[in-house]
Amino acid sequence: MEWGSAPAAMTHRIAIANQKGGVGKTTTTVNTAAALASMGYNVLLIDCDPQANASAALNVRPAPGESTTYDVLVLGQPMSIAVRNTSQERLTILPSSIALAGAEIELVSLPRREHRLLYALEGVTEPDFILFDCPPSLALLTLNALVAAEKILVPLQCEYYALEGLTLLMRTLEIMQTGLNPHLSLLGILLTLHDSRLSLSTDVVREVRDKLPTETFETIIPRNVRLGEAPSHGLSIQQYDPDSKGALAYNAFARELCTRLGEKMPESSGDTHG
Repeated sequence: MEWGSAPAAMTHRIAIANQKGGVGKTTTTVNTAAALASMGYNVLLIDCDPQANASAALNVRPAPGESTTYDVLVLGQPMSIAVRNTSQERLTILPSSIALAGAEIELVSLPRREHRLLYALEGVTEPDFILFDCPPSLALLTLNALVAAEKILVPLQCEYYALEGLTLLMRTLEIMQTGLNPHLSLLGILLTLHDSRLSLSTDVVREVRDKLPTETFETIIPRNVRLGEAPSHGLSIQQYDPDSKGALAYNAFARELCTRLGEKMPESSGDTHG
């Protein structure tokens, strides 16, 4: 791991979670991490999803035999061995692989199975932000991220049935708070995949903000072709097209996120294009 001098006074551990797929969860994790890194924060992204989309999006594809999230969670390897640098300064990643697909079964018989990731972080010289990219489920991999995290960020797509499943996630949060992680709290809801041409998208924004006014971030992430193209090049949107609507939206969201967390912009903050 290679980081510069840390501007933040504490580490913020944020799990990006929604058991519904296709909500922009990995896109949000990768590009929020990249935006924070471009602002001068040291960021560690932990890929907890067997699909390894966050790892691929940052062009980190472990070769056979190289350590991944699986080795840390299941085999108990030190995280420092597995964490890799990315092409972006200040952004590192604990990459995932298809081997993680079998971890749900293997974790069942292990002691303190929900706490494996938390224990792994104890030996890490922590950065300013740790972002956990969770799989679209509420099984053991996600539970490990929620136990290790302090906050949950919920990406919510601006589509029909957007609020479906949010109730279940909130119920899971309540269960976590009364048992596995009493310090866990909701950081907020980020509206994603917004299409200003569709009245339905606008209706969803209004409905979510009416029901959860304080929890919903002001920033809205638009549907953007460039956001969809960036992962195929192994780049964050900030690297791929820093002037695109997607990049500008995630930069704005990163600033709003810092404000909500009470973070001042670091002196080493670079140009985030808006």
